[in-house]
Amino acid sequence: MGQKKLIRFEAIKGYENVFEYPLNAKGTWNDFFKNNNPITLELACGKGEYAVGLGKMHPNRNFIGIDIKGNRIWRGATNALELGLTNVAFIRSLIDNVPDYFNPTEIDEIWITFPDPQLRGSKAKKRLTHPKFLRLYQQILKPGGIIHLKTDSPDLYQFTKLVINLFELPLLEDMDNVYAGANIKPELQIKTHYEGLDIAGSNRIHYLSFTINKELPLALDAQLKSLLSEQEPD
Repeated sequence: MGQKKLIRFEAIKGYENVFEYPLNAKGTWNDFFKNNNPITLELACGKGEYAVGLGKMHPNRNFIGIDIKGNRIWRGATNALELGLTNVAFIRSLIDNVPDYFNPTEIDEIWITFPDPQLRGSKAKKRLTHPKFLRLYQQILKPGGIIHLKTDSPDLYQFTKLVINLFELPLLEDMDNVYAGANIKPELQIKTHYEGLDIAGSNRIHYLSFTINKELPLALDAQLKSLLSEQEPD
């Protein structure tokens, strides 16, 4: 690990707005934020551009970015402190652990912003919109809680639509090319470092929002796997 990363890892240990694998965090977030405002998570937050951007945009809501990369979290947490954003915090942890940190119905919304699309079919279960993860989110979301996906990956976008359709989940918004339309809502104008890189080379940004209003049968996972295998090139 480089010297700069080591310095940042050490720095966030003293940040009041960063928690690393926090124990006994369930039900304590309103105490930390000193209010009962709704809480939104940014998963795979990277440098926290969305958590910070939404925090500035919505001072009457609370935002928590989650990522395993401490040196990336350092950037978002530093920005939040410099801007005096008391409604923004970060958790250094694996996404798999989110039910360990929040009570049922403690979270209002989830943003998934430019996650690794895990393009190989064999890694489909690592995609953050795979039903394996949706079941984790369902444990902490309020009824009707919204999940937002913003990605430059057409593969992840289509995969998520497949999941939504297969499990018959309510699709709230579907934008194949966010910046092609007029009157783009402010939340979608926030740009992350990874958005600027255009790793997918598609030169367009996709957006979906949906809710989970039912149990997600495990039996459908096998059907999803079969559908994905049919789409794999020979």
